Amino acid sequence: QVQLVESGGGLVQPGGSLRLSCAASGITFSMYNMTWYRQAPGKQREVVAALTSGFMTNYADSVKGRFTISRDNAKNTAYLQMNSLKPEDSAVYYCNVALYRITYWGKGTQVTVSS
Repeated sequence: QVQLVESGGGLVQPGGSLRLSCAASGITFSMYNMTWYRQAPGKQREVVAALTSGFMTNYADSVKGRFTISRDNAKNTAYLQMNSLKPEDSAVYYCNVALYRITYWGKGTQVTVSS
């Protein structure tokens, strides 16, 4: 059974930092491209950052220079380091892994940036 479990969300003040984790099980994690998405209330889900199995990265313009995506294949875990957080970063953050047409989603973790 494949599981992706996000953790690390919470409430943080503007300018603060959080590190999200996505722990995978039931798959050969190293083979999968992984992507962090987010969805704010009333908005469409959007790509935040992506990291291929070959360690190529891509970021949404809105988070470039503030967020860093990484993975530890030995731990079957991906991370999203989020610095200089802004209120507009508030959303539910989801991790996704994909290999060709196979894709899996986590259930999400809430990030709220507010003073």
